[in-house]
Order: sequence, then C-alpha cells, then structure tokens
Amino acid sequence: MTISETITAEQAEGLLAAGQAHAAAIGVPAIVAVLDAGAHLKAFVRMDSAVLGSIDVAIGKARTAALFGTSSAAVWDYCQPGAPAPNLQASNGGLMPFPGGLPLINAGGVLIGAIGVSGGTPSQDLAIAEAAVATLNG
Repeated sequence: MTISETITAEQAEGLLAAGQAHAAAIGVPAIVAVLDAGAHLKAFVRMDSAVLGSIDVAIGKARTAALFGTSSAAVWDYCQPGAPAPNLQASNGGLMPFPGGLPLINAGGVLIGAIGVSGGTPSQDLAIAEAAVATLNG
C-alpha cells in the first residue's frame, strides 16, 4: 500500500545527472541534492571542487522547497523584514530562502520531492536546478 507519492531512485539519479551536466556546461562545480516528498535526502552529489559549505545550503534549499511546495526563493517574499512572516527562515530548523531550490511535481500535479543546488551564484544555482527539473516528466 502506497501512503503517498514520492520521487523514485531512478528519477532522483536522473535529476543528479542532468544537474551535473548543466553545471559542467556552465563551468560551475555544484552540489545537487534531491529530497523525497517527506523532505528526506534521496540522492546527492558533490561535484569535484565544489565548496564544502555549499552542502548544507543545497540540502536546505531543497528542504525549503519541499516543505512549502514552492521555490526556495519565493519563501524570501514571506520572511524578509516588513513581509507577512518576518524571520520565517528561522522556523522549521532553519530555511534557505535563496534561489536554487525547486519543488518536484509529477505529471499528475503531485509534489514528489524537491531539488536544491548550491555552488555558483544564485542565478547559476537556479539555472542548474531548472535544467534538472526540465528532465523530470519528459
């Protein structure tokens, strides 16, 4: 009996491969983390020369996207000073409201996990994550 839908190991490995390929193409040694629908680590890669400090950031971006079902960057709109929930990033054990975390939605519209990327600039991290997600339901 399936309790909820979640990303498969095969899908997660495909996302890692696509993320690494795009990162290599743009010359960014990145970290790519894929979490399941429960925000638990499913697959992970740290490319050669990727900064160690980016490990927690990539996982945090993916966790933020999984917990809120939206991009990690969109969460910033709620937690910045003057926003509806200032300091929201301190909740849930700490969030990463920066570009590079995206929810993973299957062809049926169900959240099955999230991906987080860190190692480049915010726009590079987002581009790597977007390139990986583009392969998910294709």
